[in-house]
Amino acid sequence: MKSNKKELLPEQREELLKTLKERFQKNMSRHEGIDWTKVQTKLEANTEKLWSLDDMEVTGGEPDVVGYDKKSDEYIFYDCSIESPKGRRSYCYDRAALDSRKEHKPANSAMDAAAAMGVELLTEEEYRELQKLGKFDMKTSSWVKTPDNIRKLGGAIFCDYRYGTVFMYHNGAESYYAARGFRGVLRV
Repeated sequence: MKSNKKELLPEQREELLKTLKERFQKNMSRHEGIDWTKVQTKLEANTEKLWSLDDMEVTGGEPDVVGYDKKSDEYIFYDCSIESPKGRRSYCYDRAALDSRKEHKPANSAMDAAAAMGVELLTEEEYRELQKLGKFDMKTSSWVKTPDNIRKLGGAIFCDYRYGTVFMYHNGAESYYAARGFRGVLRV
């Protein structure tokens, strides 16, 4: 059980770091030239970010390092599960969409769940970068951060990978499907 301070207990922290290190070592092509010891040092200094990574992990996201931003001195983590994280599916896009539903409301919205986790939804560009690291969402789809001009008109966008191609689609923001979730990005 987690504490309310967005901090993991010591044994949870150690278990998460072990899991992240194993995934990092198993998938070196996702982060060539990045040293795990430097990543771990950053993680240990940012307990709230560890808490967010744990939420990504327990909801099925399989977070992994996918890059390093030299300007901000931050490591970038994406959800790298093969399919959209199982514990984050069947959500509509945002709070406004959730509130607009009169019946058959989903349990949450992708934007609210991401905010509660301390992560952001991948943008379309980030989603396309993720797909360069493997084949993701071949059976599911993932909401991505929707530009304001589309959202103001009631829509939201999502992506998936079919026929060797990344597709971006639109839907009403209030829609939700059992095979659609969201992928998060976290900078540490």
